[in-house]
Amino acid sequence: MIKKNKTVRVGSVAIGGGRPFVLIAGPCVIESRKMTLRIARALKEITAKVKAPLIFKASYDKANRTSVKSFRGPGWAEGLDILAEVRREFKIPVLSDVHNPQEIEQAAGVLDVLQIPAFLCRQTDLLLEAGKTGKPVNIKKGQFLAPWDMAQVVKKVESTGNRDILLTERGTSFGYNTLVSDFRSLSIMRETGYPVVFDATHSVQQPGGLGTASGGNSEYIPLLARCAVAAGCDAVFMEIHPNPKKALSDGPNMLPLSALEKLLIDLQAIDKIIKRTAKG
Repeated sequence: MIKKNKTVRVGSVAIGGGRPFVLIAGPCVIESRKMTLRIARALKEITAKVKAPLIFKASYDKANRTSVKSFRGPGWAEGLDILAEVRREFKIPVLSDVHNPQEIEQAAGVLDVLQIPAFLCRQTDLLLEAGKTGKPVNIKKGQFLAPWDMAQVVKKVESTGNRDILLTERGTSFGYNTLVSDFRSLSIMRETGYPVVFDATHSVQQPGGLGTASGGNSEYIPLLARCAVAAGCDAVFMEIHPNPKKALSDGPNMLPLSALEKLLIDLQAIDKIIKRTAKG
């Protein structure tokens, strides 16, 4: 039996509480205003067609790239302006990574969800500053953490009075340049009482696998996403691009935009069975 957890509201989107899963999706990084708006428009059209709740994701700065020469994005000023336009034009909530306490105030003025990257999930000052905004905080479980260790991470944000918390599984380090997904993690993190998210694209990443960049096995994204929904996750996180081979970041572990609609329909069918069984 899947334990019912609390509901976290992100704008008009409700996550958790036994509701249908939410899609958190968008490009890894903001490549340009034009590309970001193109992807946001396509995601809005696809999710409206299949009636899937959507939160748009794109990073304005990728601070943990493999190489110093890797593309990081436009930075917080231009990036937040682009995300504000997405939010305004398409009427969808927006999410992005925050990397240091100094950028939290500006980010919280635009973002509907503040995301704590996996490598920073134990950074106390960052967690506290994000929590103090009162905005929903999505914390990615570090590749180096056991799922039960996230209970202490949650307490840091809760200490600010913030109870709008999401916990994301994005794979666990398994030797060098490899990640593995342990779906028990979703159930264990759910014991905190908060909604759990499965990152289906970073979970197929091969960190640093290409030497100066990360590799990935994107062909396994649908498989892992189906497993996560069957395990009762409250949201699925996927980085999506019209042409992953030309993406400026994380191309090898991104889902092609053309594959999204069919995958969503499959995931919704599984989700209905799982959530119906849980209610029964």
